[in-house]
Amino acid sequence: MTRIVVIDLHGQFTHLERRALRDIGVDTEIVSAEEPADEVEADGVVLSGGPDMDRVGNAPDYLDLDVPVFGICLGMQLIASELDGAVGGGDYGGYADVDVEIVDDEDPLVGSLAPETRVWASHADEVKSLPEGFAQTATSDVCGIEAMSNPEADLYGVQWHPEVAHTERGDEVFENFVEICESA
Repeated sequence: MTRIVVIDLHGQFTHLERRALRDIGVDTEIVSAEEPADEVEADGVVLSGGPDMDRVGNAPDYLDLDVPVFGICLGMQLIASELDGAVGGGDYGGYADVDVEIVDDEDPLVGSLAPETRVWASHADEVKSLPEGFAQTATSDVCGIEAMSNPEADLYGVQWHPEVAHTERGDEVFENFVEICESA
């Protein structure tokens, strides 16, 4: 059975990320961001959402595990900042429904959602420029980089929260990540 851990970056929806994975038949658990990455056995890693970069603990070390990593909101921003992309404040703060355009319909994480989907997202902070090797895979009129992907490195991220009921087809994003982990 595929095992995917959710690294807790102190987001309010972390438990829903674990539940979404469990509900599609994945062996999963929430792991503290303080847990050393080399002590965690997993076929994939989800970096949860969270309030700020000051509380990410050892989460950057999970990027070096040689397993697929899926960053959600702060998790995506963490991937970008660790790999020399840029993160900054968004023009729109709190949570809102957002219409997202999928710009790469062949992307293994979000391509199946093309041409567009409706999501629940916070844009207090967002990825402003992509790290080297990444492609923008989704955009909106609220945020230029709603999703990013580097399939060669098995690193993926979305600005929105696929685990909440307000996001259409959120389970599909998790199912796609499971497929990525199973084929890695």
